[in-house]
Amino acid sequence: MREPVAAAASAVTELVGDRASGWDLAGRLPEDVVRKLGATGQLAAQIPARYGGAGWSSADNGEFTAHVGSLCGSLRSVMTSQGMAAWTVERLGDPEQAAELLPRLASGATAAVAFSEPQAGSDLSAIETTVTVDGDTLRLSGHKKWVTAAAYADLILVVARMAEGGAVVVVDRTAPGVRVRRVADPLGCRAAGHAEVRLDDVRLPVSRLLGGGRQPLSLLVTTALAYGRISVAWGCVGILRACVAAAVEHAGSRHQFGRPLGRHQLVARHLADLWTAEQVSTRACEHASRCWDDNDADLVPATVLAKYVSAGHAATGAAAAVQVLASAGAQDGHVVARAYRDAKLMEIIEGSNEVCQLILADHALSRR
Repeated sequence: MREPVAAAASAVTELVGDRASGWDLAGRLPEDVVRKLGATGQLAAQIPARYGGAGWSSADNGEFTAHVGSLCGSLRSVMTSQGMAAWTVERLGDPEQAAELLPRLASGATAAVAFSEPQAGSDLSAIETTVTVDGDTLRLSGHKKWVTAAAYADLILVVARMAEGGAVVVVDRTAPGVRVRRVADPLGCRAAGHAEVRLDDVRLPVSRLLGGGRQPLSLLVTTALAYGRISVAWGCVGILRACVAAAVEHAGSRHQFGRPLGRHQLVARHLADLWTAEQVSTRACEHASRCWDDNDADLVPATVLAKYVSAGHAATGAAAAVQVLASAGAQDGHVVARAYRDAKLMEIIEGSNEVCQLILADHALSRR
């Protein structure tokens, strides 16, 4: 880990301390924690230096994301949302929009990206939120569900239908007609600020339409999800590392039937599988980050593969860690209990396991 990344990891370890369980149980992150990470640019550390960002590579940002994910899945989820928003602005915005928005996102302003709707989950072509142009004003209406970090966001990037294509609209959370309501008692990442967002004839200047709009919906979704998938994948590596540490500590210190728990063969199998899952997931993420940093043609399948492998391993690995710790890890608030719940969500968000399988199958068939 390079020195700037190691220093950032050390600082966030001190910032989180032993408070992640309390945040999870309360269902909220302290505002000052989110703002402090945002002000240092570490919520979206890949924003280029020319916009005031840290300018980290995907590899460096991935290792940092994994570290945060090992400490607090909810905080990592906020990082993923911020990074997705920044990447979307960088890729789709015109130069003036990038020059205005990216320095804000690198210095403390928070953001979320709104995709899903009541009838549009995996099938985002079913989006019903619409944006129209009325002179120099945009009119935006719709209903978004399960928007990660929306409860903390200053800006919400809304994916909407526009004419024959789509658009991303940058919405101030305080704009008239915007209503944000937290998701009550989510299964995992409870403090990540998941919320539904209602947009009732929201009026905005045309300048809030990234790149002028009218882009293919598939392009808008693919752009944001590319970042989201690799960020979630690295976050799952963090979940696995936390589970390995907890399971090894418990199995090495607890004695049953006259010897350490980890020396019983069936328990040792769990430890071996857990460590293997972390190693395989790390290698898949490292490959995806290399493709990202090298602008490799295999970037899309590499990011999908990393997300699919890491999310699946995180879910099975967290279950194995709970099994090893048994009642010691079955209490709400324990790191492996939190990991067990958080990891299940990772198999759903940013492309479910099933969607990832379809994409990977298509990639395999295309190589005939």
